[in-house]
Amino acid sequence: MILAAAALLRENPHPGEAEIREGIAGNICRCSGYVNIVRAIAAASGELEAKRDES
Repeated sequence: MILAAAALLRENPHPGEAEIREGIAGNICRCSGYVNIVRAIAAASGELEAKRDES
C-alpha cells in the first residue's frame, strides 16, 4: 500500500480521491472502505507540495 501510494504521488503530485482510489486498487486491506488511507495519501500530497514550495 505504501509503495503504491508513493508511486502514485510521484506520477501525480495532486491526485483527487478517485485517482487515489485507482492508484491503490489491487491492494487488499482489512479496513473498511479505505477512508483513512485515502485521507492519508491526500494529506501526504499536501505535505509534499509544502516541501516543494519551501525549496
